[in-house]
Amino acid sequence: MTHSRAVALMVLVTLMWSIAGVVTRHLDSARSFEVTFWRSAFTSVALAVALTAMRGAALWRDMARSTWPQWVSGVCWAVMYTAFMIAVTLTNVANVLVTLAIAPLVTAVFARVVLNHRLARRTWLAIAVAGVGIAWMFVHEMQLESGALLGMGVALAVPIAGAVNWTLLQHVSHGTGDPDDNSDGPDMLPAVLIGALISATAMLPLSWPLRASGHDLSLLALLGVVQLAIPCLLAVRLSRVLPGPEIALLALLEVIFGVTWAWLGAGEAPSASALSGGALVLAALIGNEAIALRVRMLQARTPATTPQADFRRGG
Repeated sequence: MTHSRAVALMVLVTLMWSIAGVVTRHLDSARSFEVTFWRSAFTSVALAVALTAMRGAALWRDMARSTWPQWVSGVCWAVMYTAFMIAVTLTNVANVLVTLAIAPLVTAVFARVVLNHRLARRTWLAIAVAGVGIAWMFVHEMQLESGALLGMGVALAVPIAGAVNWTLLQHVSHGTGDPDDNSDGPDMLPAVLIGALISATAMLPLSWPLRASGHDLSLLALLGVVQLAIPCLLAVRLSRVLPGPEIALLALLEVIFGVTWAWLGAGEAPSASALSGGALVLAALIGNEAIALRVRMLQARTPATTPQADFRRGG
């Protein structure tokens, strides 16, 4: 997979991730823990079907012998699934998304400390500009009453777990440092299913008695399949091509898409500051990818370097 195709797919991933807030606003009776349980349960079913079709019966034998990276990644996915959905039920979509916007910085720090991943200056600059844009979008809109603060505190677990997960996935894909090592490491796709199962199991006792209507179940099934199962499998695959900090930076598009969905589908119209801040985020993302494309074109005219070396440079 080329870098450009990986970037395009990551944009699609963020588009699918971004529908959670607006869909949640149209639920009838399901709330908080029950919303999280049903979404994770439907995700588990979708992933079990998809991965069984991809891996066959060997999937379940391999899961029984899962290695520590698969379990750690699974726990990270579980935290991300659970904390995000609970946070959305506690406060508005904007407050949750602005909290998630620290993900690129946290991921960059983790990658630098754990993997000695030296980010290009353009990526640090893009992270900074995007962060300013996100802060500007919501600085006058965040409602800091107790419920909002609680929701934002829960949402904070998402970028932290995400940073650990992306760094781990990068380590599994590129951690040997030996360009002659062609081993792929453990299969990390089952970790997505492990995370969904952990999340659903943990939320079921807290969700009882279940109150979701048929309408709610149809929407939560949509979230489980389209908003989680498909994009999360894609994200694991893309982690083998894109550095973790770049994935986290591209994932900021979820903020733009999420605000747009909330505006069009739930009547949460963005202010002028939200629109101008969103323009900064888009400029940072487009600028970073445009410069990266130019650098790759220039490198193509010079003697080739190993993919491992490119990864270590953060290219």
